Amino acid sequence: MYQKVSTDLKFVDREKEVEKFWEENQIFEKSMENRKEGETYTFYDGPPTANGKPHIGHVLTRVIKDMIPRYQTMKGKMVPRKAGWDTHGLPVELEVEKLLGLDGKDQIEEYGLEPFIDKCKESVWKYKGMWEDFSATVGFWADMEHPYVTYDNNFIESEWWALKQIWEKKLLYKGFKIVPYCPRCGTPLSAQEVAQGYKDVKERSAIVRFKVKDEDAYILAWTTTPWTLPSNVALCVNPEETYAKVKAADGCVYYMAEALLDQVLGGLAKEEGEAAYEILEKYVGTDLEGKEYIPLYDGAAKAAQKQHKKAFYVLCDTYVTLTDGTGVVHIAPAFGEDDAKVGRRYDMPFVQFVDGKGEMTEETPFAGVFCKKADPMILEDLEKRGLLFSAPKFEHSYPHCWRCDTPLIYYARESWFIRMTEVKDDLIHNNNTINWIPESIGKGRFGDWLENVQDWGISRNRYWGTPLNIWECECGHQHAIGSIEELKSMSDNCPEDIELHRPYIDGVTIRCPECGKEMHRVPEVIDCWFDSGSMPFAQHHYPFENKELFEQQFPADFISEAVDQTRGWFYSLLAISTLIFNKAPYKNVIVLGHVQDENGQKMSKSKGNAVDPFEALKTYGADAIRWYFYVNSAPWLPNRFHGKAVQEGQRKFMGTLWNTYAFFVLYANIDEFDATKYKLEYEKLSVMDKWLLSKLNTLVKTVDENLSNYRIPESARALQDFVDDMSNWYVRRSRERFWAKGMEQDKINAYMTLYTALVTVSKTAAPMIPFMTEEIYQNLVRSLDQTAPESIHLCDFPEVNESWIDSELERYMDEVLKIVVMGRACRNTANIKNRQPIGKMFVKGVEELPKYYREIITEELNVKEMTQTEDVRAFTTYTFKPQLKTVGPKYGKLLGGIKKELESLDGNQAMDDLESNGELKFNVNGEEVVLTKDDLLIDMTQTEGYVSESDYGITVVLDTNLTPELLEEGFVREIISKIQTMRKEAAFEVTDKIHVTYTGSERAEAVFTDNCTEISDDVLAVSLEKAEPSGYVKEWKINGEAVTIGVAKRDEA
Repeated sequence: MYQKVSTDLKFVDREKEVEKFWEENQIFEKSMENRKEGETYTFYDGPPTANGKPHIGHVLTRVIKDMIPRYQTMKGKMVPRKAGWDTHGLPVELEVEKLLGLDGKDQIEEYGLEPFIDKCKESVWKYKGMWEDFSATVGFWADMEHPYVTYDNNFIESEWWALKQIWEKKLLYKGFKIVPYCPRCGTPLSAQEVAQGYKDVKERSAIVRFKVKDEDAYILAWTTTPWTLPSNVALCVNPEETYAKVKAADGCVYYMAEALLDQVLGGLAKEEGEAAYEILEKYVGTDLEGKEYIPLYDGAAKAAQKQHKKAFYVLCDTYVTLTDGTGVVHIAPAFGEDDAKVGRRYDMPFVQFVDGKGEMTEETPFAGVFCKKADPMILEDLEKRGLLFSAPKFEHSYPHCWRCDTPLIYYARESWFIRMTEVKDDLIHNNNTINWIPESIGKGRFGDWLENVQDWGISRNRYWGTPLNIWECECGHQHAIGSIEELKSMSDNCPEDIELHRPYIDGVTIRCPECGKEMHRVPEVIDCWFDSGSMPFAQHHYPFENKELFEQQFPADFISEAVDQTRGWFYSLLAISTLIFNKAPYKNVIVLGHVQDENGQKMSKSKGNAVDPFEALKTYGADAIRWYFYVNSAPWLPNRFHGKAVQEGQRKFMGTLWNTYAFFVLYANIDEFDATKYKLEYEKLSVMDKWLLSKLNTLVKTVDENLSNYRIPESARALQDFVDDMSNWYVRRSRERFWAKGMEQDKINAYMTLYTALVTVSKTAAPMIPFMTEEIYQNLVRSLDQTAPESIHLCDFPEVNESWIDSELERYMDEVLKIVVMGRACRNTANIKNRQPIGKMFVKGVEELPKYYREIITEELNVKEMTQTEDVRAFTTYTFKPQLKTVGPKYGKLLGGIKKELESLDGNQAMDDLESNGELKFNVNGEEVVLTKDDLLIDMTQTEGYVSESDYGITVVLDTNLTPELLEEGFVREIISKIQTMRKEAAFEVTDKIHVTYTGSERAEAVFTDNCTEISDDVLAVSLEKAEPSGYVKEWKINGEAVTIGVAKRDEA
């Protein structure tokens, strides 16, 4: 028969056994093999980096990415799930630098590029085993035996093919651009990378005095980056704003924006009443255009002279605003996009006195100092020379390198770019074909990003990455290589087994088709986001092989990652797919929120609030954590992760399902009930059985519809509600059917209904809690039927039996449940236990219920008689008070009179008037008063001896007047309950016959004597006698009466 089921909720050890079963029997592989003829449903796995450890956020991404493919597999689809590893990029280099004790590019090159690259290749697999264990523990199924690896030659070759396509469309170009640049890493960052590293910082800005040429006056200009001042070549004003020449209280003459005079010069007044400045003249910005000034530093003057370009005069551009500073900005075209645009328009000299390491160059007095650290030195120098007006502190959000935390600088660099601006309309069109969950991210955050798309700075001046496939000749010709075969055909020195990495590829030259000279590869590697964005085709080595396979699996039906990937993987996938195929690479995407601590704070090691995923999995088990992430909230909202919440979900859903399963196994084993030997005969079932089967099929339909539309919490809540109904309503109301002697049809019906529900709900929940459902399936199905599928995950998703869905039955039972819940609330209010029978109850507000449902209500609430009525006035009335915040302003002086009038109303009549007319009308002191529901505080009160509850438009009233007969019946039920408790505590089997002995107060003993047969039958007692209690003995206080009871097994007495 069935294996005995422990009712403890220690699932972790059991999950390990299930994991072992899957591995030993290759269940994942079989699930793929079984569906190979099915319709393809493609899932792309965003590749993690194996040189970083998994964190708790990876549990969330793994469980969402596992569940949908499991569901689609059970629906008969063939779901390819190729795991992948993201292996290139700066984080790997930094890890290796740390390992080797190196610091920066110079030391890497001194150490040697070849051994450094070898170390990078080793490093990327540092935590591979940990990731694989983690994935197995979580229950994440993917093909990890044949993953795609972004450093693999085949993968890189496919990327080269893609880059050549982009090159041939004239969308890949080299240019000088102001790029966000990390001086520590020596490489530019893409816009999506910059977005990951903003920090709030406090710094000093500078308002600088620029001496006007041939005039005893200064132009006041503001900058937030003092380190750029040595490279200054111009000043800029807004052509349309008003500027003023003023004599200030410090004795100097200044030019600046009129609107900002008070803000900048207001503090110069030495005494109260003294003017801080006097306006001498006013100008429009264009009037100042061409006004010359003396350069701040000689280096810039020499550079301008050398380039034969005019500099150090006022320019005009509308980008200058009057929100901060002086309305005049300093221009250094090498360090800002706006500066560069204005500089190009006016043909300014190019002055860049910061090198690639971010250090000031020898042309400045601050040579060798890191630019951001030069700020105070420059301010001090200007102060000494009388050129610093002020250095106000300010706080702003400044970008830092997401990898090494160094402040970025905006820096003119020669870089390679992809013209994303050229395909902007295609990007937006393709994005509009994607089903974003939630839609607000696709249309909002991501959509806005695309509306403002910038060219993709794709090159990196680093070592460990996919080499950029462009070769250059000294004659100026450039050529993009699209395959190894093409490289070999154009090269005299390409090794047969060429590895497409630096430094190996750097030595390979090709012959220039224009002039015949040697062409050399450019030194850059590409942004590793291009690697991950190429995975749809590069994982298959397309177009060199697997053409049909790629076309079958592109685009993906489903992807999912955290919200920060909107500018990362989600973007790079769409960008590359648009450039190459001009279509969206995925159809549906679930965006996941970040996992926070229980207070809603971001988790971090430094704060000490980070959760170790391995510890969490060891403590709660995978199913419990999976369930928490499914049921807790919409996936895109932040998830507050803490143990209590996980355990609550585990108890509420998993514990209830497990205990219902344990209940079935316990009694099925006692009765030796083998479900394979019986059929579920619907026409023979009771109303309760049909109700459960109706709810079951409604559940399957709901979950199927929700999961097919990626509605995850809705699916989880439907499962939770059903399991609660199955356990706390169906099983509780059907218990006595399982306890009945023999194997009558009604008992068979109860067993078969519960068996069907348990097996079906397990299959429905299998994609979500794969471990527990496997265990239930193995015991309930496979232990009896070896021809059944080997695993629950090789089963089909349950089919809906529409003929078993009875919406009227569900509606009636729903009314019954509402009435029972309110009736229990009435008992709690009256402090009457459920075992104490009550004489009468009254129900208002529901349609006439058939006798069967009325009997359920009276039985559940232990009430002798139930009456349905539309008038409960005899038991309830209403009291009214004025709502002061609305009535006060309208009828202030009449408030006292209104209170008195409301107190004197017939509560029920007034409520009827309010319901039918929407208002109450009466006169106070000869003035008409009209009050609506919003003007009133309404309380329902009960007549003494009655308790009522109202909700859902239903009112339930209990008569709490207890007769002596009712009290005695309640006493008997309490005695039976206490004896049943003692049976459990004494660890008796449910079938054990017992002897009961008792002593107690005169009243208690009389109740035992008068109700001996009823008590004995209920507790399986062969004798019930007044004697010195023996066996397992316990003292009780029942209804205020002292009783001592002893229980002993028949063979022990």
